[in-house]
Amino acid sequence: MDAIKKTFGEVIRQHREQQNLPLRKVAAQLDIDTSTLAKFEKNLRHPNREHITKLAEMFALDEQDLLVLYLSDRVAYDLVGETNSEQVLRVAEEKIKYIRSKNTVQGVLGF
Repeated sequence: MDAIKKTFGEVIRQHREQQNLPLRKVAAQLDIDTSTLAKFEKNLRHPNREHITKLAEMFALDEQDLLVLYLSDRVAYDLVGETNSEQVLRVAEEKIKYIRSKNTVQGVLGF
């Protein structure tokens, strides 16, 4: 699977079709309707974390890899029309580091 060139929806559809599973069976496993799953596959709707976990289990995929694929799609779709998307990504990466460092609880040293 070349995750960089495929979207989350394309990967899910590919695995579903490789296993000859109809939309209705996978949708039933996710406890959603068929049209919602079709929208996931077309990247028109977003699954929640529980759906991602279940899809990873169903298709024997690494859950973290699938989550990274999904989250990177969300970022890419948000930035696709921006001319400065690469700069935005660099700044966002630094902001993530900053926010994490602010939210990290520092241990207290006792002597």
